[in-house]
Parts: sequence; structure tokens; C-alpha cells
Amino acid sequence: MNETIIEAINLKKWFPLRTGFLSTLLRSELYVKAVDDVSFTIGKGEIFGLAGESGSGKTTAGKLLIRLIEPTGGKIIFKGEDISRLSENRLKSYRKKLQLVFQDPYESLNPRMLVEDILSEPLQIHGISEEKEISGIIHKVMEAVKLTPPDEFLLRYPHELSGGQRQRVATARALMLDPEFIVADEPVSMLDVSIRAEVLNVILDLRNKFNVAFLFITHDLALARHICDRIAVMYLGKMVEMASADELVYEPLHPYTRALIEAVPVPDPTANRISMVIKGEIPSPVNPPSGCRFHTRCPSFIGDVCRKKEPELAEISKDHYVACHLYSKA
Repeated sequence: MNETIIEAINLKKWFPLRTGFLSTLLRSELYVKAVDDVSFTIGKGEIFGLAGESGSGKTTAGKLLIRLIEPTGGKIIFKGEDISRLSENRLKSYRKKLQLVFQDPYESLNPRMLVEDILSEPLQIHGISEEKEISGIIHKVMEAVKLTPPDEFLLRYPHELSGGQRQRVATARALMLDPEFIVADEPVSMLDVSIRAEVLNVILDLRNKFNVAFLFITHDLALARHICDRIAVMYLGKMVEMASADELVYEPLHPYTRALIEAVPVPDPTANRISMVIKGEIPSPVNPPSGCRFHTRCPSFIGDVCRKKEPELAEISKDHYVACHLYSKA
């Protein structure tokens, strides 16, 4: 693996839950345990996938890594320095190197700003204010994300662009400050299937040309396998499995991972793929189940050990980690 660019160590984010005055008096404060003791590393130039159902904590984990929200506990190590407790003044210099591409570009781009203004704003905030220099950087980045010729797009508003073009503008904005790490939060989920491949190819080109590392957040394991080097699967704030993309998709171990993969549609209508069906809704992160958090829905439930003891994320084979009592050595 390449040199580590960013690392999460026992990362937690618990959101206080607002309750009525009387409820607060009668019981202790409640928390939404969005991310609960998660650890992983991302190498320089690596695309690391984070997959799972809605509500599993993927987006919260991504926002924590770039300090868009403050962690409740744990550490964030960027290039060897702990940035999890830095003040805003000290953190500003790191903001250039840590960027985010939001899921919905139509919501994240200011509808009152021209593309030229959207792309120049990060440079102005960080003190690169000479007009000629800004113009040159904008043109270079737009060419990198395949918005060519740049002059054709600079004087347009977001609503005058297609979905794929808006997502490329959002990606270009993240690249304006020459970042080393980008969180891509479901960057193609809002796009038509015909446009997705173009945006994914842009991400791959950026990794290859600029050696940018990505945290690629998705609920689609087939998509993650196509673009990611490694994939981690989250469930209810916990990481349940982590491996190389091919190994996780073709040799999944955790019942939750296997269920997610079997849920991916296949073109063969005669294929029998119903051995791993999970039922019910994901439990509340305010009061997660004891023991293994997946045991209430797990088709491989094996009794009290699942109900009472929380499994540790352990290395079952080389670089393949699973948190499941089915593979416990104890």
C-alpha cells in the first residue's frame, strides 16, 4: 500500500438528541451514535470505498475526516499530525488539502453564482487573488474534469448545466486548491446511468494524474468494486468488514456484506440468489442492539454470543478484516 495520507483511529460521533424538558429531568441525555469507534487508513493516491445502507454512518464518517463536523472521540491523523483537536485558525491551512464533493451538486452549488465565480471563490478565500493566476488555474482544472472548452461554461449558472456538468463543476471546485484528499459523497447517485461512467472516469483520471486520495462513499457495492482499491462496509455506526475491492465482492465473509452483494441485480432472471436475505429496518442508532448490532436481522444468528458480546474487527486472512462471531477464534 502507498504511504498513509489520512487515518481514523477509534473515531466517534455522537449527536445529542433533543428531548422535552420533563424527559430530560427523568432520564440521562440520549445520543444518536452515528459513528461509533471506527478505525481505518487511506493511502496516498488510493480510492477507499465506504459502503452500507442509508443510516449506517458513511457520510458522517466522511465529514469527520475533513473536520466539517467535530468528533466526539478518537483521532484523525493527516500526514502524521493529529488534526482532530486543532483550532479553526490552525486548521485553515489544512483546509486546502482536505476537500469534499457533495452528493447533490444542484443543492451544493450557489444558484446565483456563475461557474467562474464558484470556482474562483476558494482561491480568493485562501489569498490567491491575482486575476491572471486565478484564470489560469480555473482553465487548467476545468480541462482536468473534462469541462472543455472552459470558456463555454464559465459564464453559465448551475441551472444552465446538465447533471453531469454540474457534478464536474462540483469536482472542479474541490480541486481548485490542489488537495491531497477528497471525500466523494455518493458523487454519481443523482446522475443518469449514461452519465455515471463519465464522472467515474474523471475521478480515476484525477487519481492517476494528481495522485489524489479519495474516500468514495456509496451504497452500491458493484460500483465500489469498479472504482475502489479497498472497500469497508459499515452497519449502524460500526465497521463490519474491510478488504480489497475484488476480495470483498467475490469472497465476502460477513452476513451483512453477503446480503448487500446478493441484493445487486443481475441480468440472468433464472439466477437463484436468495440465500442471504435480511429482513426488517435498520435499528435506531439512539438505542442500538447489544452485542453484535446486526444480530436482530442476521440470517446467520448463532445465539447468545451474538446477542451479548460485541465482535471485534479481526484480520481473518491477509488484509481482510471481519467483525463477526462466525469467524471468532475464541
